[in-house]
Amino acid sequence: MSIRVVVADDQELVRSGFSMILEAQQDIEVVAEAGDGAEAVEAVRRHTPDVLLLDIRMPVMDGLEAARRVCAQSSCKVVMLTTFDLDEYVYDALYAGASGFLLKDVRRDDLVHAVRVVAGGDSLLAPAITRRLVADIVRRRREEAATGATPDRLDVLTAREVETLRMLARGLSNAEIATTLFVSEHTVKTHVSNVLSKLGLRDRVQAVICAYETGLVAPGSP
Repeated sequence: MSIRVVVADDQELVRSGFSMILEAQQDIEVVAEAGDGAEAVEAVRRHTPDVLLLDIRMPVMDGLEAARRVCAQSSCKVVMLTTFDLDEYVYDALYAGASGFLLKDVRRDDLVHAVRVVAGGDSLLAPAITRRLVADIVRRRREEAATGATPDRLDVLTAREVETLRMLARGLSNAEIATTLFVSEHTVKTHVSNVLSKLGLRDRVQAVICAYETGLVAPGSP
């Protein structure tokens, strides 16, 4: 069964180029293209795709608002596209529910890989964006510490769920977590689902952000 994709970008050449790359794959079908955020939301409603590639800066309705609406109204996974690795909207996009964030100069193979990964229920960030994101989280934690703020969001989790969240933040796959904890992948999926549900998170990207924000993991920790 093909992965159904909508490509939304206000630049026709970029939109067409991404569509051509994806259409060349046997397991991916581009069901629609959109030139602005409003068209993207309507395309998702009409075609019910698995993945929406969405430019973050577009006319009529920007990518952030489009992502919020798509994530709130459907199960479609959203991958945000930007020309800037230091885009100030990274946080907003992820909290809006985006499952991935890619630079527009992404390599052909990496674009295809991203669509497959996100369609499979995982999340993906460009390395440069991940580094920036973690650095910003650390800065915010230091500011909170200076004001005496202490995050207690993780109190609702069991010890095993906390450990699962820690491993998610370190980039381990479900299979790797299962091996480390000596449990089945099905059990790991249950733990991950519980973590997301209890913390009110949409996906693994938001779980990683939460792990850093609460101090559960720190940059460079093993």
